[in-house]
Amino acid sequence: MFNKNIKLVLAALILAFAVYQFTENNIGNGIFLIVLALVPVFLYFKNEYILLAFFKLRKQDMDGAKKWLDKIKNPETALVQKQQGYYNYLHGIFNSQTNLTQAEKYFKKAIDLGLSMDQDLALAKLQLAGIAMTKRRKMEASKLLNEAKKLDKHNMLKDQIKMMQQQMKKI
Repeated sequence: MFNKNIKLVLAALILAFAVYQFTENNIGNGIFLIVLALVPVFLYFKNEYILLAFFKLRKQDMDGAKKWLDKIKNPETALVQKQQGYYNYLHGIFNSQTNLTQAEKYFKKAIDLGLSMDQDLALAKLQLAGIAMTKRRKMEASKLLNEAKKLDKHNMLKDQIKMMQQQMKKI
């Protein structure tokens, strides 16, 4: 895995070589190199290991997703801010099965760094509400549930939110 800045330098070098190919009247090579220069730019904004981890999650292979995510050694230098948010979001999902305190830390950091999609943000807040409920912090849990409800525009988490609100009445 390359540092995020190396990806941009690589794209600039490929683009410079494409311009050189245009000056040498090798138009086909120049066009191909411009398209090739888009790959490192795409990977600058969408990290390859995070994409592979989401692909493994889609196949419901949690161990495979964790393996790809663990290949990112230093997320602060390798990832842009939104990617760091998703890095922490995925770690929060993995730790929510075993270590709630660690999962809470990861979800809070993911929310602070930012997530691109409202659904992901709603799920992170819903998970945090569940963790707060298990730790008997009812006010924080209800606030997080209301925020998750506002973010869930497509009602994908409607049943989970209702179930959690019913459980909160028992506390």
